[in-house]
Amino acid sequence: MSGLRVLNTSIFLFAIFLIQELVIARVNFPINGYSLYLAAVMVILALEDRSGSIVFGFIGGLIMDLSIAADSPFGQWALILTLIGYLFSLNKESIGDFTQSPLVFVSFISMASAFALVLYLIVGALLGQENGSFSHIFSIIFANSLWSFLITPLLLPLIIKTRTALLSNRERI
Repeated sequence: MSGLRVLNTSIFLFAIFLIQELVIARVNFPINGYSLYLAAVMVILALEDRSGSIVFGFIGGLIMDLSIAADSPFGQWALILTLIGYLFSLNKESIGDFTQSPLVFVSFISMASAFALVLYLIVGALLGQENGSFSHIFSIIFANSLWSFLITPLLLPLIIKTRTALLSNRERI
């Protein structure tokens, strides 16, 4: 993986993060919110090779730690998304099966986003954070999964085409 590709993908992730913070976070979704950025990072991690999923998990987590709404220690999202990138890299052959069918891929992204939020809660509890009531936590995770399942198919082609454009000629082969 080239340094230029890491830089370009990081800029792409930061642009999605800005859209998330400036536009999507201001929309009042029924039930609870939706994280375009988390879904986009999951798509990138699922499509990357073994080392790319770990690298972009870490970079994506560092960018997500910049969020104003994140009331957590800096680096918590970096840890979680690096761990998810590592899990994706271990199971790369199985994830490849999920990317073949669009409906299954969107379901996988939705479940991976929910898993990331559950990991965020577990790590936060280990660090001594107050997470709120179970019903509130469940509604956040359920709503994010639901909106990820419903909205991500609209943005999935754009994310995949942009990721493909960021690949070098050598990586496209």
